[in-house]
Amino acid sequence: MIAFIEGTLVKKTVSTVVVATASGLGYELFVPVTDIQQMPANGSKVLLHTHLQVKEDGVALFGFLTEEALQVFKLLITVSGIGPKGAIGILSGISLDDLRFAVLAEDTKTISKIPGIGAKTAGKLVLELKDKFKLEDAVEAKLAHGEAAAGASSQTNHAAAIREEAAQALAALGYSMTEALKVLRNVEVTETTTVEELLKVGLKNL
Repeated sequence: MIAFIEGTLVKKTVSTVVVATASGLGYELFVPVTDIQQMPANGSKVLLHTHLQVKEDGVALFGFLTEEALQVFKLLITVSGIGPKGAIGILSGISLDDLRFAVLAEDTKTISKIPGIGAKTAGKLVLELKDKFKLEDAVEAKLAHGEAAAGASSQTNHAAAIREEAAQALAALGYSMTEALKVLRNVEVTETTTVEELLKVGLKNL
């Protein structure tokens, strides 16, 4: 099993990269477009977390800049009808954070907007993955990404934190987390918005 490949970035295409290792071997990997866009210039050092696919007609390597992306990829390929290249396509069409929240909210409309994903596949993806994602993990990841991103604002973090608290409160009142997420994800949150105010709006729309 190849856990990761570290070396010099030699070439980037629309969907693949070539990495030359110190051993003198060059590896071609299929990589999400979102990761390719974040990669440095050719000649730079890179480390990609990998998944190896072995089939009768060949071997393929899939690479990701983070272990987090690799883990989501591994979840996606457990969905019936979604293979490794299909999973790469999904991760190229939507961010990890947006994918998690869409699945948790059973928002098949957003998922079906990903190129190559129709309504049927979107529904299947939600059905098979909604119990594998946790709201707490999704919000923590969203906050972490917001803090790490250049120019991330405190407003973004505040909004995510407020929505999480409100969703948990609605769940405690007996509403499903899916219902809470669907209602709260589109409610505008400002720097002065409180959990109580967000709850009132949520209850009004449920």
